[in-house]
Amino acid sequence: MIIGPKYKICKRLGASVFEKCQTQKFQLAEARAPRKTRGKRGGSDYGAQLLEKQKARFTYGLSESQFSRYVHEAMEKKGSDSALGLLSRLESRLDNVVYRAGFVKTRRAARQMVGHGHILVNGRRIDIPSYKVEEGQTISVRPESRPSALFTNRAEVMAETKAPAWLKFEDQGFAVKVTEKPGLGEGEAPFSAPVIIQFYSR
Repeated sequence: MIIGPKYKICKRLGASVFEKCQTQKFQLAEARAPRKTRGKRGGSDYGAQLLEKQKARFTYGLSESQFSRYVHEAMEKKGSDSALGLLSRLESRLDNVVYRAGFVKTRRAARQMVGHGHILVNGRRIDIPSYKVEEGQTISVRPESRPSALFTNRAEVMAETKAPAWLKFEDQGFAVKVTEKPGLGEGEAPFSAPVIIQFYSR
C-alpha cells in the first residue's frame, strides 16, 4: 500500500498511526514546530470523520477497499454494536495478533513474518496476514524459525510486552492463545470507531 511520507501523515493524524513516529525524536520535533491552525478539512463533521477513518486505516496498514469491507461487515451484523464489531475485526487480523504478541515490533514486520510463512495457527502454517483469528486458537512461531536472530532475546521481550487481556503466552513465549474474542475498548483505540461508523453511514 503506497501511503506517502510517514512523518507528514503523523503530523496530520497523530503519532499513533505509525510506530516510526512514536519516538522521542518525533515528539521533540513536533514540540518545537510552530502550531498551525487546521483548515476546513478538520473543522467540519465530515472532515473530523474522515480524519478518524484515516487514523484507523493507517494504524492497521489497510487499503481503502479492505478497511471499507471491514466497516460494512460490522454495520451489517444485526444485534451487535457496529463500532465494537469493527474494533474486533481489526484486532483479529493475524498480522495484528503477531504484533500484539510482541513477536515483532511493528505491524508491517508482522505482515512480512506471516507472509513468509513463519507463523502457525493451531499448528497449521498460515501465510495470509488478513486471516481472521478466532477465540480458542493458538498462534505460534514455527519451530524452524525460532533460532532466527529475531528471537534471541525472546524471554526478555515477552516480559516487556504489554499483550492485551485476550492473549495468553505459552511455550516459553513463542506462542499465544486467544482466550476470548479479540477486541479493544473504545477508550483503548487511538481513533473513534463510532465516528468512523457515522462516516460510512452517510
